[in-house]
Amino acid sequence: MSLIAVRDVSVSYGSAPVLQNISFEVERGDYIGIAGPNGSGKSTLIKTLLGLLTPVNGSVELFGEPLEHFNTWGRIGYLPQRLEGTRHAFPATVEEIVTTGLLAGKTFPKRLDSTDRRAVETILGQLEIIPLRKHFIGKLSGGQLQRVLLARALVHKPDVLILDEPTVALDPATRDTFYEILREMNKTRAVTILLVTHDTPTIGEFATKLIYLDRQLIFFGTFGEFCESANMTEYFGAQAQHVICHRHPGE
Repeated sequence: MSLIAVRDVSVSYGSAPVLQNISFEVERGDYIGIAGPNGSGKSTLIKTLLGLLTPVNGSVELFGEPLEHFNTWGRIGYLPQRLEGTRHAFPATVEEIVTTGLLAGKTFPKRLDSTDRRAVETILGQLEIIPLRKHFIGKLSGGQLQRVLLARALVHKPDVLILDEPTVALDPATRDTFYEILREMNKTRAVTILLVTHDTPTIGEFATKLIYLDRQLIFFGTFGEFCESANMTEYFGAQAQHVICHRHPGE
C-alpha cells in the first residue's frame, strides 16, 4: 500500500487552473524533492495533500483512505514556510513550541503526561536544541528556529513529514546542516519526506526522488532516471538537466 496516492488530480483557484491531471504515489521511506518554477503549483500540491484545498477532479488517498475520510493526521508532520516577520509576536519558549506538536492530537482536556514529556526531551536531544529549551523563539537564529519547528513537526513521530520550502531564508551552511538532519531522519527513523524546494541544484544531493512540476507533472522518479531521461534532456537542455540531477561533479 502506498502512503500517498495522487490520481489525476486537478486544482483551480476560481476559474484559473493551477494543477492539471497530476498522478504519483509515495512509498514508505521515500525522500522526495518537489521542484518547479515559481507559480508551478508546488505549494498548491502540498495544500491539496493536507486537505486545505479540494481538487476539481481526481482523488487523493492517504494511507489507503480517501482524503475526505482521513482522520489520523497524527501520522503526518507539516513544516510550513517560515514566517520570519511574525515569530516575534509569540512570547513562547522553544520547549513550549515543540510541545504544541503533541497537544494538537489530544482530546480535551489537553494535558501532557510523562510519556509526552519524554518525547519532547528526546526530540530536543536529537536535534541538539536542549540548551535552547527556555529561550524565546524571537531570539533564535534562522537555523535554530527551523530546528525548533522541525522538532514540533516530529515530536509525535509521524510516518510522513511534509515541508514547504523550509530552507528559503537560511544561509548555505545552515541549509546544508538542515538537509543533513532530514536525511538522517529518513535513514534512521524511516520518516517519509516530501520537501518543496526552489533549490534544484542542491536537493539532488539529499533526496532520492524528484517531482518536477510546471502546472503538470513534468517528471517523477529517481534522480538517476532523471539524469538518463532523453525527454528531460529535450525539456531542460543537457546542462540544466545535469545541474538538477546532481550526478556530475563540476556541472
